Amino acid sequence: MSDHLGDEVSRVLPQLRIDELIDELQSRLASVRSSRDRVRQLLEAVVGIGSGLDLETALTRIVEAAATLVDARYGALGVLGGEQRLSRFITVGLSAEEIEVIGAYPTGHGLLGELIRHPVPLRTEDLTRHSRSYGFPPGHPPMHTFLGVPIRVREEVFGNLYMTEKRGGVPFDADDEAVLTALAAAAGVAIDNARLYDEARRRQGWLEAANELTRGLLSGRPVGEVLTGFAGRVGAIAQADLTVVALPDAEGEDLLVVAAEGLGEQRLRGLALPIDDSSLGLVFRSGRMRQVANATAEAPGGVEIAPDTPLGPAILVPLGGPEQVRGVLAVARAAGAADFAGPVPQLVSDLAGQAAVVLELADRRRDSELLSLYADRDRIGRDLHDLAIQRLFATSMSLQGAYKITQKPAVAKRIAQAITDLDDTIKVIRSTIFALHSHELALKDAPSVRAEVLECCERVAEQLGFNPSVRFSGPVDTLVSEEVGEQLVAVLREALSNAARHARASKVDVALTVDGTTATLTVADDGVGIPAGRARRSGLANLADRAARLGGGFAVAPGVDGGTVLTWTAPTEEEDEGDGDERDED
Repeated sequence: MSDHLGDEVSRVLPQLRIDELIDELQSRLASVRSSRDRVRQLLEAVVGIGSGLDLETALTRIVEAAATLVDARYGALGVLGGEQRLSRFITVGLSAEEIEVIGAYPTGHGLLGELIRHPVPLRTEDLTRHSRSYGFPPGHPPMHTFLGVPIRVREEVFGNLYMTEKRGGVPFDADDEAVLTALAAAAGVAIDNARLYDEARRRQGWLEAANELTRGLLSGRPVGEVLTGFAGRVGAIAQADLTVVALPDAEGEDLLVVAAEGLGEQRLRGLALPIDDSSLGLVFRSGRMRQVANATAEAPGGVEIAPDTPLGPAILVPLGGPEQVRGVLAVARAAGAADFAGPVPQLVSDLAGQAAVVLELADRRRDSELLSLYADRDRIGRDLHDLAIQRLFATSMSLQGAYKITQKPAVAKRIAQAITDLDDTIKVIRSTIFALHSHELALKDAPSVRAEVLECCERVAEQLGFNPSVRFSGPVDTLVSEEVGEQLVAVLREALSNAARHARASKVDVALTVDGTTATLTVADDGVGIPAGRARRSGLANLADRAARLGGGFAVAPGVDGGTVLTWTAPTEEEDEGDGDERDED
C-alpha cells in the first residue's frame, strides 16, 4: 500500500513543478510584454514631444505623455524661475472648475520645494505624511501617491515633473521612476531645441523691429507713428500684454507716452507721467534697466507704468546710456502672468539701445536738414531785403510824389491807401526776415525773444503732431526787456505744453504783439477747451501770477469756434530815444 502511494506521489510532483514553471514563464512573458508596451509607449512619447518646435506645445505634450506612461491621474510640470521658485505650472487631470477653486498655482513650498532643492527622483506612498509636506489649499482634490523627477537642459535644471495618484490605488514603483526619468531626459532635449528655435525667432523679430524703426525714423515719418509700430514689434517679441515708449517733454519735468500698444493703450497715449515720482521716471533718472515682479505694487511714488491697469511682471529699459537717456521703453504682462525669463530681458535691452541710436541719428539728420533750411532762409532773407524791400520803397516814394501833386481827391485817396498798404507790406517782410534769421540770433549768448519763441514752438511740434503758426508784430527784440522776455517765454512754454497734453487740438496759433508800452502774447487752439469749473487750475494760476508780478494781465476765454484763447500781457521797458519804429530792427 505504501509503495503504491509513493509511486502516485512521484508521478504528481513532476507535474506540479511543470505547472509552477509554466505559471512563472507566463508571468515573465506578461512582464516582458508589459515592458515592451511601456518601451513602445516611451518611444512614442519621445517622438511626440520632439515633433514640434514650439516651446509651449512641447511643455504640454511632455506632461501629458508623463501622466500616460506612469498611469497617473494628475500630472504637472513646474518651470523654475528666479530665487528657486516655480514661475509656471502646467497641469493635466484638473478641470477648469477645480483650477479656479484651488486659486493660485504653487510656487515651490513643501514637497515640490524639496525636489527643487534636491533635484533627484523622489517617490513616496503618501505625500501627506512626508516630513516636507506643506498641505493643500481648500478645494484641492485629495492626493497621496507621488513621483517627481527633475528635467535637465544642458546640466541645468529647467523644471520638475510631478505625478500623483497612480490609478488602481497602488504606489508608484521603480519601473515608473525609471520610465519617467527616461522621459525627462528626452524632454530636456526637446525643450532645449524648442528654446533655441524660440530664441532664433526672437532674434529675427529683433532684426525686423530694428530695421523697421531705422527706416521709419530716417524716412522722416512722424516719431509717434514710428514708435507705435516699434512698440507693437517689441511687445510681440517679449510676449507682453502692454508696451510703452515715453519721451521727456520740453521742460524735462514729465515723460510723455508717445507710443502704447496693448492693455489700455488708448488711455495711455499722450499721458504725462512725472519724472520724479513714477516707475518710468526712476529708470529715466538712473539710466539703468529695472525688472520687477509686480509693476503695480512696486511703483515708486505711487505712479505706475499704466495707472488704473493692473500689471504683473515688467521690464523697464532706458533709451540710451546713463550719460544720455532719451526716454524709456517698458514691457509688462497682466497681473498674475509668468515672469519674463530666458533671453527676453536682454533682447528688450538690445532693442532699447538700438532705438536710442536711431533716435540720435534721426535728430542729427533733422539738424542737417535744418542747417540746409537755414541756408535757404538766409538766401531768401537777403533777396527780400535787397530786392523786394528796396523796390517797395522806391514805389512808395514815387506814389508819395504823385500824391503831393495830384489835384483830384479821389485819386489822392487811392494813392494814400496804396502807400499805407505798401508800408504794411514792408512791415510784414521785415518781420519775415527777422524770423528767417532767428536761428542766428539763437546762437548768441543772449538769444532774442523772437528766437526763443520760435524755438519753443519747434520743440512742441513733435508732441502736438504739427507746427504751431507764429506771428510777430512790432519791435519785439527792441522793446521787450530781459525780465519780461524770460517771463513771456516761460508762459508760452507752459501754454504750449498744456495744449499738447490736454487740448487735443489740430491747430495752435501763437501771436506776439509789441507796441510802445505793452507786450501781448496770445495762444489760441481749436481743441476741447477748458472744462467748466476748472478755469483756475494751478498751471493757469501760475501764468496769472507771472503777469501780476510784472504789472500785466492774464485771461483765458473760449475761442469763437471752440477751443481756448489765452492772452497774457506785460508792460515793456521804456522806449529808447528815437521814434522806436520797427524799421530800426533791420
